[in-house]
Amino acid sequence: MSKKQFTYKDSGVDIKAGEELVSSIKGVVKETHSKAVLSNIGGFGGFFKPDLGAFKNPVFVSSLDGVGTKLIVAFKAGKYDTVGQDLVNHCVNDIAVCGATPLFFLDYFSTGKLEQNVGYGVIKGFATACKENGVALIGGETAEMPDIYGEGEFDLAGTIVGIVDEDKVINGAGIEKGDVLVGFKSSGLHTNGYSLARKVLFSEYDVNDYVEKLGCTVGEELLQVHRSYLPHITALKEIDGVHGFSHITGGGMVGNTKRILPEGLTLEIDWKSWERPPVYDLIQEIGNVPEEDMQATFNLGIGLVAVVSESALGVVKAKVKEMGEEILDVGRVV
Repeated sequence: MSKKQFTYKDSGVDIKAGEELVSSIKGVVKETHSKAVLSNIGGFGGFFKPDLGAFKNPVFVSSLDGVGTKLIVAFKAGKYDTVGQDLVNHCVNDIAVCGATPLFFLDYFSTGKLEQNVGYGVIKGFATACKENGVALIGGETAEMPDIYGEGEFDLAGTIVGIVDEDKVINGAGIEKGDVLVGFKSSGLHTNGYSLARKVLFSEYDVNDYVEKLGCTVGEELLQVHRSYLPHITALKEIDGVHGFSHITGGGMVGNTKRILPEGLTLEIDWKSWERPPVYDLIQEIGNVPEEDMQATFNLGIGLVAVVSESALGVVKAKVKEMGEEILDVGRVV
């Protein structure tokens, strides 16, 4: 009796499908490239030649992140392009608050079975956000792992690399007692708190249920794209008296902003100074979630905090108004 023949495709990995995905995304990826990109998709490494002429002591700044269980909402809704944008914008914000200008991004996309429309949607999301942020998408890894993920499931991770002059690194060293915390609005939950949000909201609703209080479906609310604050940070970071920025992610406003405070200082947050988006009230009501948990888990409507001296506050507010943006006084350094 002849032995059964096994192929790689029999094991659940389709090399041809991977090649077809690479071919389909070449165009959208190339749109993110500038003359600094020296390589095309498909090589063993991505080559990027930065222009260092404008820098005295250039420092490269990098960050790596994922989008957490927001992916499960994307699976339920069958919508795949927004989570790619989330990942890029999250990573961009994390280095922008350090004063860095983002240069290039690399992605990791892994799934159980490679579906062309899903892979293309995710990677198109990466490319869309890269273009918006002036970032080159220079490399990535697509992995098909049938014994790791269930049907329709995938995971994402991304790495961003940027650059800043050493004497322009923003690390909060100049923050002083009396500095004001000004907040920039978020677009929903961004990419944090989804394990709690899903547990609460999906105990009451399905992903496509329209909720009057939200003015949209649960899925539409939870899949709002994580904002990029790169334009806001770029506009403000050169203003004398802007002492630091905090990207409000897991840990909430206090957990993230205290990371940049010099020793001996703390935060006084006025939690009543802004109106929370309705989704947070809904989560708190349905789940009977303690206020302490809300503050430590979610951004509660504020996605970026700038720490500003009182003397610079007027200049900052005028610059932000020019951008058509609203900022809110949310607390002080004490």
